[in-house]
Amino acid sequence: MDDMQIEGRDVVTGDGICVLVKEGCIHSIRPARVHEGHWISAGLVDLQVNGFCGFDLNTDAMDTATVSALTRQLLAVGVTTFAPTVITASREQILSRVRAIAEARNADSIAAACIPFVHIEGPHISPVDGYRGAHPLEHVRPPSIEEFDAWQQASGNLVGLVTLSPHFDESADYITSLVRRGVRVSIGHTHATEAQIHMAVEAGASLSTHLGNGAASTMARHPNPIWSQLAEDRLQATFIADGHHLPAEVLKVMLRAKTIERSILVSDAVALAGMPPGRYSAPIGGEVELLANGRLGMVGTQSLAGAALPLIECIGNAIRMTGLPLVSVLKMASENPGKLISPASMPRGQLLPGMRADLLQFSWDQANCKAHVEKVWLAGEQVF
Repeated sequence: MDDMQIEGRDVVTGDGICVLVKEGCIHSIRPARVHEGHWISAGLVDLQVNGFCGFDLNTDAMDTATVSALTRQLLAVGVTTFAPTVITASREQILSRVRAIAEARNADSIAAACIPFVHIEGPHISPVDGYRGAHPLEHVRPPSIEEFDAWQQASGNLVGLVTLSPHFDESADYITSLVRRGVRVSIGHTHATEAQIHMAVEAGASLSTHLGNGAASTMARHPNPIWSQLAEDRLQATFIADGHHLPAEVLKVMLRAKTIERSILVSDAVALAGMPPGRYSAPIGGEVELLANGRLGMVGTQSLAGAALPLIECIGNAIRMTGLPLVSVLKMASENPGKLISPASMPRGQLLPGMRADLLQFSWDQANCKAHVEKVWLAGEQVF
């Protein structure tokens, strides 16, 4: 692999820099005479992707080609690392899907480079309407180490993140067992009590999944699962900043409570994300409508049918909604989630010597708070 020099403006300082890449890694970073034009940062890291541009990870038609195509679509919007997210389904369906992801990584070096682990969201979540979200009730079930071991056997130990509700009697032992295996546990889609959430954290849970969503539209003022997770400093939290899942004031306050250091942006994108506006028939939600602003809703209702914006667009939305600077919001979409990658892998999402050269070059429209992807490199190879 040839050495390469990539110039752009540093998001942190605003100054021009030149990134020297050797053998797929960042060798050094030095000042450069770049005063205008493109910015440069580490590639984006998305811990929750259900699909994108028509490629769906949660249908029976999903196969290795789906995973490979999805990976390349995400690279085109600046995502160099992502966690394919498999949601609540039958035992056989989950096994089939994690097996296909593992096979795609084995057959496709680009998919292997982009996918450090699989995120299983469910099936051990709340069965209660509202908290359950769009997950199918018939497949909600208590946690089982035997089932988890079956996932790992099918995927070659690829499951690295599990989202669950800790209201089940089996939750504490299950969480402890997963953490001992090096798997991160996140709390989500839960109606758990304050005591149950505290128990989950004591057992090793360290993250909240799309906090503020996967919750009932009405609940007790206090205590409730959102307050309990916001107040727990040992929990990091992910947020969907698409402008539809969380109102601006809610996102602003939640980020203040969690702080930038403990906050992560995710897209939670579904297969219709990135598709042209219009009406579609979706496996989840039935007849849905995708608007030009990225809102995906069930026709004839006020209900959302999933998230439909890539992470790069969530960055601009978060800035517009909160008034935070680009450097802070970009950190929540790159460095912070990158630090959650398994210690056995090289950390992602940081523009530092020694890191893998996953790089994003983009232009920034300050007036409209919008980033435009110009070029993307994966391990030093330009892929877009």
